[in-house]
Amino acid sequence: MRATRFLIFVIVSMIATAATADKGVVVKPSAYSVDETLDRLERVLQKKGLTIFARIDHSAGAAKIQLNLRPTQVLIFGNPKMGTALMHSNQAVGIDLPMKVLAWKDEQGRVWIAYNDPGYLADRHQIRDRGEVLKKMTGALSKLTDMATSKP
Repeated sequence: MRATRFLIFVIVSMIATAATADKGVVVKPSAYSVDETLDRLERVLQKKGLTIFARIDHSAGAAKIQLNLRPTQVLIFGNPKMGTALMHSNQAVGIDLPMKVLAWKDEQGRVWIAYNDPGYLADRHQIRDRGEVLKKMTGALSKLTDMATSKP
């Protein structure tokens, strides 16, 4: 039974990722609650020396106007060294920086995260001269979000 649930979880995650991949968004399932997922991500980012700029709780905002919203939060963070390199190529990329990770709980109670694929941002802003930076960003985001969402 447990193996079947895990297999279904993996298949649903692959479908969700495929459905958004062409839109430049990376989507991953999390084994933790929204709060714990972003708490874990925040700890990992701080340990790696990245700057945490803000954490926005959309659910709390909805509650202030007497509306319900399943747990939904955004963590905004960055690495000025990488971000500045991209902005040297095209300052307009600053509209998409610093990076953001959205975590939410869906209708079935599953938790997901999503973030912009750095390659998509490079395409969107016609950045063609920062391949090494983009490769590092892509790898770091993948690894750091995996650390925050996966059970050891």
